[in-house]
Amino acid sequence: MSKRLMKLLVALVLTSMFTVSLLKLVLLLWTTYPTWLYADIAAPNDPTTVDEWLEQQQLSQYKQLFRDKGISSLSSCGDPERLPELPPGDEQRLQRAALHLQQKLILREWLRDHRLQHHYQRLLTVEVASLEDVYWLEDSRATKILGKDWQLWSQARQNLPTSKAQLDALKAQLWSTVVKSSQHQDAWTWGGMLVVSVSVAGLVTLAAMTQPSLAPEARHSLLQYVTGKYLLPANCKVQWDWKDPAAVGGTMCFVVRFFQRNGQPYPICDTDQFFVEVTEGTRKVVTISELGSSTDPNNANIAKVKFTVRTAGQYKISVLIGASHISGSPFTKTFVPGPIDARRSRFIRPASTVICCAGTPTMLHIEPRDEFGNACNFDENDDPVKGYRVEIFDLNGEPIEKLHHAIAFTYDRVNTRVAVTALFPEPICLRAVISYLEQKLPNGDFDIIVLSGSDTTLVHKNIASRKHNICYEAKLLSIYGAPKSKPRKVLCYVGPKQVTIKEMILKFIPKRIATFRLCPSTKFHFLPTMATQPHGPVFIIDDGAQPKIELASRDRNIIAATFTHFLLKNIGGSETFKDKQDFFYHEVRKFHASYYHEKLALKVNREKILESSMKATKGFSV
Repeated sequence: MSKRLMKLLVALVLTSMFTVSLLKLVLLLWTTYPTWLYADIAAPNDPTTVDEWLEQQQLSQYKQLFRDKGISSLSSCGDPERLPELPPGDEQRLQRAALHLQQKLILREWLRDHRLQHHYQRLLTVEVASLEDVYWLEDSRATKILGKDWQLWSQARQNLPTSKAQLDALKAQLWSTVVKSSQHQDAWTWGGMLVVSVSVAGLVTLAAMTQPSLAPEARHSLLQYVTGKYLLPANCKVQWDWKDPAAVGGTMCFVVRFFQRNGQPYPICDTDQFFVEVTEGTRKVVTISELGSSTDPNNANIAKVKFTVRTAGQYKISVLIGASHISGSPFTKTFVPGPIDARRSRFIRPASTVICCAGTPTMLHIEPRDEFGNACNFDENDDPVKGYRVEIFDLNGEPIEKLHHAIAFTYDRVNTRVAVTALFPEPICLRAVISYLEQKLPNGDFDIIVLSGSDTTLVHKNIASRKHNICYEAKLLSIYGAPKSKPRKVLCYVGPKQVTIKEMILKFIPKRIATFRLCPSTKFHFLPTMATQPHGPVFIIDDGAQPKIELASRDRNIIAATFTHFLLKNIGGSETFKDKQDFFYHEVRKFHASYYHEKLALKVNREKILESSMKATKGFSV
């Protein structure tokens, strides 16, 4: 009685499978009918099988290798990651051909979505072979090619994304559709054979129940499918070991739990093609995956994934089994900067010497960074300027307590930086040190020259003047490290290119003593004024390439301020790379503004971009 009941149950299961198979076959015929209808509009040179595609790429000797690897569809050929490894020369040709095929398949799928698939062949003839080429097809040519479908084309092209990230997402979605469609075709192309297979499997199962020794493997495989004992990506779950958003710097870990279709745990192994990709924009992060557990058999269905984050931003975490994402993948996680690190934060000043005007505020900036160089963010309840401290010293190194409040800190939330405002009541020359939590900032030790209003006006006149013979009297105190017993009178010329020290022989014959280039490596060092020195404030000019020169001049502050302003004018107003870059671009635009420019269309071959570009521009003049 029990055997008859078992056979009845098996018969019911087989009948259900037979009915489901027929329904799926009918649905397939219904959904793929439009594709068959337009099958004759495919490009005549387009391959329809893997063998034809390999012959077109002159790689027909690898047909057997592709069969062994299970590559049986064009969509598999268009995925470079699934292709087998070949010798270097053939490998490069195969990778290029695969990417080109992938772009064509994506374009064809996009056309099919917008009911324009019958124009695919004609678009290929005008070199529209990818989704990017759709942007560049002129409206006049598109009108001739598409005819009455021009309105559909125009609307479809307008709906294309404008940013590269959105375009990449659209292409990924289209490619996923291509892959799924190919899988369905592979699975259901031979619908009749499927029905026969189900029938044969039923007979084998019945025979196995009466004579188990005949086909034990067939009974096991069929029972697996019936009972759902196989890995299903949609049933897999992820457990995160951190809360979003998390701070950068640590090793992040998450656990993936694998389950069968029937909900039971699935023991994961290397052959299941488990893959994790962590990206931040175009940058990929290295991950380490540990499958199962060697000590606890109950954890055979988990995989631990670890990766380290150094750059703040939004990360995309894709967890795949083969080509299928698990439930919820790809995930988006945000990582925020860590606390301020004085060693990586930077004090932004125009030059090594800051020039101020008495009674007028001067603005400088601090860029707060964490230990990995990320710009720090602050909440509304945080005090962004807490921890910063400024110390002001005279040239003797003695602190000036009354001027400690002359430099104030405020936070600029728009530009996410700390503004440093310097306001001094009277002309003076001093040194300042800015620190965070008792640690000096890079570039935080600098000299300050505070000019009077009249001296500031004189310096601006020197900068605006077209004469390059601005000179001031000074006394030469030492050169080549040897002090002079009797200081000699010299003239200090400051120009837009160099600083020149000259001595007048017989009061009218100039003799050049030293020349310093006007560049950031040339520094002014200010020394304290000695009571025994009647010639004025003392300073040293040093460029690191020639001997230092020690001078004394009552116009020391004007000389140094004129030098600093000329230097900033030459390098774009700041020593920072960003300001130099902006200044360079501005000068280039200014230079080309007086020349007439027009658009010129060039035709290049994407597969031979360098050679075709050189050929197309060989007639151009510089």
